[in-house]
Amino acid sequence: MIRVRLTLMMLILAMTMAAQFSPCRAATDAPETKEQRDARMKWWREARFGMFIHWGVYSVPAGTYHGQQSQHIGEWLMRDFNIPCAEYQSYAKEFNPTKFDADAWVKLAKNAGMKYIVITSKHHDGFAMFHSMVSPWNIFDATPFKRDPLKELAEACKNNDMKLGFYYSQAQDWNHPGGAAADKHKEADVDDRHHWDKAQSGSFDEYLDKVAVPQVKEILSNYGPIAVLWWDTPVDMNKERAEKFLPILKLQPDIITNNRLVRNVPEIEGDTETPEQYIPATGMPGRDFEVCMTMNTTWGYKSFDNNWKSTETILKNLIDIASKGGNYLLNVGPTSEGVIPEPSQERLKQIGDWMKVNGDSIYGTSASPFRKYSFDGRVTMKDNKMFLHVFKFPDGGIKIAGVKTPLKSAKLLDGGADVKVDTGKDENGNPVLAIATPPKTDPIATVIALEFDSAPQIDLGAVAVHPSPDGTIVLKATDAVINARKAKLTDDHISGWTDNRDAVLWDFVPKSAGKYRVELTYACPDASQGSTIAVNVGDSKIDGKVSSTGGNDTWKSAELGTVNVGDGLQTLMIRPTKIEKDSVMSLKSVKLTPAG
Repeated sequence: MIRVRLTLMMLILAMTMAAQFSPCRAATDAPETKEQRDARMKWWREARFGMFIHWGVYSVPAGTYHGQQSQHIGEWLMRDFNIPCAEYQSYAKEFNPTKFDADAWVKLAKNAGMKYIVITSKHHDGFAMFHSMVSPWNIFDATPFKRDPLKELAEACKNNDMKLGFYYSQAQDWNHPGGAAADKHKEADVDDRHHWDKAQSGSFDEYLDKVAVPQVKEILSNYGPIAVLWWDTPVDMNKERAEKFLPILKLQPDIITNNRLVRNVPEIEGDTETPEQYIPATGMPGRDFEVCMTMNTTWGYKSFDNNWKSTETILKNLIDIASKGGNYLLNVGPTSEGVIPEPSQERLKQIGDWMKVNGDSIYGTSASPFRKYSFDGRVTMKDNKMFLHVFKFPDGGIKIAGVKTPLKSAKLLDGGADVKVDTGKDENGNPVLAIATPPKTDPIATVIALEFDSAPQIDLGAVAVHPSPDGTIVLKATDAVINARKAKLTDDHISGWTDNRDAVLWDFVPKSAGKYRVELTYACPDASQGSTIAVNVGDSKIDGKVSSTGGNDTWKSAELGTVNVGDGLQTLMIRPTKIEKDSVMSLKSVKLTPAG
């Protein structure tokens, strides 16, 4: 039996905080108004696509230490093998990227359709990729290169109308005394910074005062307009330490910062959320977000990592992220010679070819009104237009239900040919657009621009789950929106539910408001029993404990209790509150039955 309990307090609190406007730009500033924030964020929200560059002295060993290949990301080599500072610093003598061409890098990004670049000015190894006066551990003073690549990149960005941002590791620094060091492969929430070399010993606060804060001042002072400051891994940071950096932001009053300066301090939450290596299924309502992702499996260069994502995967990621209202920050990891790997260049050129034709469906768009699609693809919106990104056309074309605004035209973005559209109604009387398969389609994503007389009005109830004649509502796994890092749809059920941040949602329209009994059909092995879940419909909530069914393929139905359901479009959400060992459960369906 499952008895359920969950409160949405944390979720509501998070969304309430997200709805607030950007907190103080500096410690003594007044809060920013919505109009000021919108103006500052305008270019970023229109850009949608940027290039991340992870480049540093770690490109010399390229993922291999004393003949052993790292199984982790390349830029963490020093931490993963606990390399002594003096030994690691010797790599700088071999770092001479004479093939670096800032103009070529910027043009590669621009031709790919990217609108901004964010490069590592200093990663966790403490090595500055600019001529720092604060520490000699930098590319100008410690290598044969004797050039400042950030200065060259700033000039190239200026000449090519490209926004430039800097990544800076404000807390972790494995070479300067006092710098923080995280647990291997994860951040630490304790004062023990896990140093492995006595040369790293020192005061963390002194490190911040003498290295990190002055270097951030350098990168915000010496390279012209800086669009983005990208903090990372706030190990050992707290509110007081984070506030040391805030006055420096006045040097670049229009700068955009992310959410990684410090944890759990709402007044210093930054401008953007940063989901890493995954796409949030329903976006992040109320918050600007940027998905950062690698092309292979590493950020910093690893010579043997050839596990490259296909152009199709990368392009579909871009479309998916834009459809949720976010930006895509796609990484390249240059070699120690200063060369962006050819597989990265090849994919960026192919993406650029698609963007030259279809970019209007990405730039300046807003999120799709739909969470669940009736076709294999995604939707973006802009003014009076709805852009359909169709990955694969089904037999008979595609149908869009619930659009109430009269259609003005339907055209392919590639070439501008008209697309045939018939209007009608479904069995519930909802308006339906039946869109024929055009004669010319793109092998990855065909974009159809639907233009309406005005901003399209959409009845989302038309695409929600509807009840049977007796009022029963069956929410199948195949109809769910899976907002997840790990959980996924497998055949007719949701499996791999191993992350307590993963939620499953359904939109539905009840026959009438009232109390409904909630019943799950699920499977659970012995190891996972004891996991707890939460079910929410609006403000009504129940929660409880998952019991074993005898295995992942042994299904049973269990009633949880009752929820209050309102009129009109409703959303039911299930998320785990505690996961025991294996996973919370495999879920096949949720049934709501009128209780009156």
